[in-house]
Amino acid sequence: MDFYRILVGLKKIFEMLRILTFLSLIFLGISCENASKSNENMTQSASKTTTSEASFGIVIHGGAGTILKENMTDSLEIAYKEKLTEAITAGHTLLKNGATATEAVTATINILEDSPLFNAGKGAVFTHNETNELDASIMDGATLNAGAVAGVTRVKNPINLAEAVMSKSQHVMLSGTGAEEFAESQGITLVAPEYFYTEGRFQSLQRIKEKEKTQLDHDSAVLLEEFNYKDSKFGTVGCAALDKHGNLAAGTSTGGMTNKRWNRIGDSPIIGAGTYANNATCAVSSTGWGEYFIRAMVAYDISALMEYKGLSLQEAASEVIQKKVPDLGGDGGIIAIDHQGNVAMEFNTAGMYRAHMNAEGELVLGIYKDE
Repeated sequence: MDFYRILVGLKKIFEMLRILTFLSLIFLGISCENASKSNENMTQSASKTTTSEASFGIVIHGGAGTILKENMTDSLEIAYKEKLTEAITAGHTLLKNGATATEAVTATINILEDSPLFNAGKGAVFTHNETNELDASIMDGATLNAGAVAGVTRVKNPINLAEAVMSKSQHVMLSGTGAEEFAESQGITLVAPEYFYTEGRFQSLQRIKEKEKTQLDHDSAVLLEEFNYKDSKFGTVGCAALDKHGNLAAGTSTGGMTNKRWNRIGDSPIIGAGTYANNATCAVSSTGWGEYFIRAMVAYDISALMEYKGLSLQEAASEVIQKKVPDLGGDGGIIAIDHQGNVAMEFNTAGMYRAHMNAEGELVLGIYKDE
C-alpha cells in the first residue's frame, strides 16, 4: 500500500513538472518575440537617425586665373564674396531640406549664371565676332547619366538646358541651334542675344583685339590662342554636391574664352574633362585652360586615381592640378567633393573664386592663393 501511494505521488509530481515546463517554454517564446521586435524597432530607429543626420556638403567655384589682390578693388571683392555666399547658401539650404544633389547644383549655378560678375550666363565673354556662345554640363553620380550643351546663344541658363538633356532626352550633348530647339520644346527660358551684353566684357574684347593688331603675328594660330587665353578674364562657374541620400552631382557653366573663334568649345561641356560625378568616388567641376583640361580629362582622372589607385580626393586633385596639367602646359583649377563629404579646392593659378559649406553650415570662402 505504501509503495502504491509513493507511485501515485511521483506521477503527480511528473505531471506538475510537465505543466511547468510547458508554461516555461511558452513564456520563453513570448520573451524572444518581444526582444526581436524591440531589436527591430531599435534598428529602424537607428536607420532613421542615420538618414536624418547623414553627411552632406556643397562646393562651388567662379573661375580660376590671374586673380591678384592688388588688381581688385575693395567693393569688387565684397561683391564677389557676397555672390559666392548667396549661391552656396541657396544650394546648402536645398540639401539641408532633403533636395537631391542635382537640384542643388542646378539652383546654385543659376545664381552665378544670373550675375554679370562671372563668365557664365549673363556675364558671358564675347567671341571674336562680338557674339556670346555658352556651354554647360551636368552629371548625376548615382546613375552616371549626364547632359551637356555647347555653343548656345539664346539660353538664359545653360545649366538648366544641360539638365534637361540629361533627364528628358536620350542624348548627352546638344549644340547650337539644335540645342535651342530642344530648349524651346522643354520650356527652357530663351532670351534675345542682347541679354548677354555687358559693357565690361565688350571692352575686354576690344582691348584684346587692339593688342592683336600691335603685338601678334596673325599667321600664328598657336600664339593667338595663347595670347587670347592669358588676356582673358576667367569666370567659368561650377558646383559639386553630396546630398543626404548619399548621391553626388556636379555641373559647370561658361561663356568660354574671350575673343574665341571658329565656334571654339572648351572643356566645360565635356563630360570627363569639365564635369564628372560618380557615387563611388567624387564629383568634380573644372575651370581653366580648356584645351589642356580636355587632353588631361581632368575631372575623370581625379575620380580614376581614387578608384584605381586608392588615392584620397585631395591627393588625386593635387596630382592632376599640380603635376599633370602643368606638365602639359596648362593651368586652372577644380572643386570637388567625395562620397564621404571631403572637399578639394585645388588650383595652380594666382587665384580661384571658391566657397564650401559642410553639413554643419560652416562656410569657407576664398579668392586668392594664400587664403
